[in-house]
Amino acid sequence: MILQGIDWAVIGGYFALALGVGVWAARRAGRDAGEFFLSGRSMPWWLLGVSMVATTFSTDTPNLVADITRRDGVAGNWVWWAFLLTGMLTVFVYAALWRRCGVLTDLEFYELRYSGRPAAFLRGFRAIYLGVFFNVVVMAAVTLAAIKIGSVLFGLSPLATVAVAGTVTVVFSAAGGFRSVVLTDLLLFGVAMTGSVVAAWVAVHRPEVGGLRALMSHPAVADRLALVPDLGDPAAYVPLFLVPLAVQWWAAWYPGSEPGGGGYVAQRMLAARDERHAVGATMLFNAAHYALRPWPWILVALASLVVYPDLEALRTAFPGVEASVLGHDLAYPAMLTFVPAGWLGLVVGSLAAAYMSTISSHLNWGASYVTHDFYRRFVRPAAGERELVRTGRVTTVLLMAAAAFVALRLESALQAFQILLQIGAGTGLLFILRWFWWRISAWSEIAAMAVSFAVAVVFSAVESGLRPWQELLCGVALTTLGWLAATWLTRPTDRATLVAFEALVRPGGPGWRRLEAVATARGDAEPWPVKTGLACMGLGSAAIYGALFATGSWLYGDLPATVAWTAVAVISVIALVPPWRRLDALSDAGPRGGARRRIDGGERDDA
Repeated sequence: MILQGIDWAVIGGYFALALGVGVWAARRAGRDAGEFFLSGRSMPWWLLGVSMVATTFSTDTPNLVADITRRDGVAGNWVWWAFLLTGMLTVFVYAALWRRCGVLTDLEFYELRYSGRPAAFLRGFRAIYLGVFFNVVVMAAVTLAAIKIGSVLFGLSPLATVAVAGTVTVVFSAAGGFRSVVLTDLLLFGVAMTGSVVAAWVAVHRPEVGGLRALMSHPAVADRLALVPDLGDPAAYVPLFLVPLAVQWWAAWYPGSEPGGGGYVAQRMLAARDERHAVGATMLFNAAHYALRPWPWILVALASLVVYPDLEALRTAFPGVEASVLGHDLAYPAMLTFVPAGWLGLVVGSLAAAYMSTISSHLNWGASYVTHDFYRRFVRPAAGERELVRTGRVTTVLLMAAAAFVALRLESALQAFQILLQIGAGTGLLFILRWFWWRISAWSEIAAMAVSFAVAVVFSAVESGLRPWQELLCGVALTTLGWLAATWLTRPTDRATLVAFEALVRPGGPGWRRLEAVATARGDAEPWPVKTGLACMGLGSAAIYGALFATGSWLYGDLPATVAWTAVAVISVIALVPPWRRLDALSDAGPRGGARRRIDGGERDDA
């Protein structure tokens, strides 16, 4: 494609603003590790919520949605829509718990919750496993999408795309740290959303498509519009609807949708001013992630079925694209070739924004693990703050280089998505229960991690004859059995550690009642907020699903369904207000008795 002067001006202005923020934040970010990785725990809920949304709005996301929609129709998106339940659980149960921990990274949690060498090993190993290997796979999937976009729009080779996109992003990320990431995410999200809406408008109004009403009645699209798979066809509804809603959301660990919270979502909760801001940030994130963003991508995917009905049509239209990157996910960047001059600069800028926001967050998050949970904890305990910041910046560069290397060997966004789901299969339940059941130990997590990874390796190396969803269920079953066995066959966490953790975080519930010392530390019995949190989770999920499907029904031109789903959303929001206020009041009540609460690395007596 040929960019006009106005296109280059838009792109150049965007990059100048983003890099300007990075340079402005560089001096402050260099003060200490807490500032570089958490911006001093001073961020408001709305800024952190937008940052979470921007981070999950990456270049591979619209490609993934296009791939899913072209293969399985709109209902196929339940493979990620189901993770809303995970997100709502984090909002109303885990956000406050994470903020009370007062840790710098979520991996520091391990030596707060567990004891001895197993806890130290788990923290150090996962710093490398998640911060480097797992993180690199995620960034590689995002970079693969950039490769496909660069190949279709500009005819760039994969290596050229990686070199340009990676260099710009790593310079920005290494300079400004977490503060620059969060501040620029505000700009990036606005640009990215505007670009996706423009892309959808252009796609729907292509002459071949003929507008929204014509698109919805086109033979290539009409049978793919259902919001729920055909419940009379087990081959459709079991993998696309039943497994995600019944198992996947709580059983699988996936970046941005971790059961119990974690990763860069936990990083933002830890950076919040207080518990209330942590809850508000995660609520805003989930509402925007599921109710606001999907439909522009889905419209582009549906329009692409009219213009490019199959892979052969894509191959014919783009003969210069390498065979290794030709797939259904290529349809999204293919539709962007129709964007006219002027708007093209905005759309390209939006894709760059999506790429930079995601990669910069993953780079800062991964570097925090390597620096704080491995280098400072095990290599240089006496390292000064400036040395830690320097280590974080060097790690940022190395992580980007590794992600670029892996990206050149992946084939599709859906392939990466399924790999990540399989690696994390079965670990989710453990991450949910470890806050509320004292018997779970570091050995439980070590076993879960080892078994899930081993199962994923076996399925990737051997032709099992099973479908991806069947492999997922096998992974969940084997991993769950593995970590439960390890829980009962190994020694529990040291009692003093458990008492200190319960007094600090106050998870409560029947899972802690066997420890008599805990009841003494907590003083009088308090109402268990999890029951109210689960009620809020259900109402919040209904509200967001209602908004998502009301928007879809309106686009379909189905007025009765639009009214019905809108009513579901409105009633759920109204019903959510009272229990949310009760939950907030329970959080404000705090611990009774003489619990000691850790605040930013120190302690104070709350008695």
